[in-house]
Amino acid sequence: MSSTQNVAIIGAGLSGLTLALTLYKQSIRCTIYEARPAPLDVGGAIMLSPNALRILDILGVYERIRPHGYDFDELHFRSASNEPVDVYEFGNAEKYGYRGMRIYRHILISKLSALAEESNIPIQYNRKFSHVMSESPTDVTWQFADGATAKATCLVGADGIHSRVRKYLYPELKPKFTNMMGVTAAVPIANLKVPDGYQLPVTIMSPQHGAFVIAPQQQDGSEVLVGRQKFAPELDRAGLTALMNDTNWCVDFLRGAADDFPEIVRNAVSDISPDKINLWPFYVVPKLEMWNSEHCRVVIMGDAAHAIAPTSGQGVNQAFEDVYTYSLILGKAGESQLDRALQAWQRGRQERVDKVLELNAKIDKRRMSKQEDQDTVEMGENFDLEWLYGPDFEAMVEGWLRKEGLE
Repeated sequence: MSSTQNVAIIGAGLSGLTLALTLYKQSIRCTIYEARPAPLDVGGAIMLSPNALRILDILGVYERIRPHGYDFDELHFRSASNEPVDVYEFGNAEKYGYRGMRIYRHILISKLSALAEESNIPIQYNRKFSHVMSESPTDVTWQFADGATAKATCLVGADGIHSRVRKYLYPELKPKFTNMMGVTAAVPIANLKVPDGYQLPVTIMSPQHGAFVIAPQQQDGSEVLVGRQKFAPELDRAGLTALMNDTNWCVDFLRGAADDFPEIVRNAVSDISPDKINLWPFYVVPKLEMWNSEHCRVVIMGDAAHAIAPTSGQGVNQAFEDVYTYSLILGKAGESQLDRALQAWQRGRQERVDKVLELNAKIDKRRMSKQEDQDTVEMGENFDLEWLYGPDFEAMVEGWLRKEGLE
């Protein structure tokens, strides 16, 4: 019997909406509170791997998004001279049950929101969370920015890397800007004049200018994301905002050094519409000792709890794992077990996040040139990714609880 009668979820993004649907399956009531006035309808495409797609399938979302996503199995990497360097498996229907998928973030949010509405899950917009006022062993009370207050059995911060809920657990912690940002644009694939047999998605790596990414989106692959990373050592928030609004600068940056890349890159940046530009800064948070408060009534997850570099494409996918396994924990934990159950959950989740970070390091090492690292792994050596793409989440959670003596 769950000790949680109702859960307040801060944030109606991908993590918050998915958490609400997973709690619904556990018959746990919840309400989502979102600071924005309506569902988020901007942002580029994201990559979903089989571990996340399995969760979305369990929730009844996968079939709804399939007509809108681009399916693929591998990520390809090439040198600045356009020679193949590496191949990384991102999905495989025969091995893992699902191919990888690229889908626009706003489309996935709209499908999750629609299913939440059909399930009668309340979503309150224009409700900006301010701070936790008090917490007891049985509930938590918080205040909104407009001064109104509310109470629930549990409060979950699914509000991203700049989480306001996290401030209750770590008042002094501020995300650290990595001095890097991504600049991307969406362009028609016809502009690229892709050679026959040229495999996408592809990352073309230049020692002088960094990586240039080309990734199809839309179900038919008729559009591609193109992007580069920009080093920005001293930009404050005002500087970042100014750059985000300067679409001409973004276009010029994408075109910069194009002559040192293969022809497909020059074609890709030849005609960029300013309204198709996207820019976002990269932040990280340190490894956190606890993801929940003393009485376990305040919890953070996803980017609010951990940050994962994009090397293996697991950021949003691990956030989906967070929320799904957390819902299973709440469904199984009794009142007297919640503290130990959440410890088991965080320990199990951190172990998987750490394995992803180890995988990122191996991938980064493999893509170094021989001159940079004589011990680099040869191209073509496959990683064993069954642990990542093919987990049984029910069995996983049962194992965590059994290890804690909470069967």
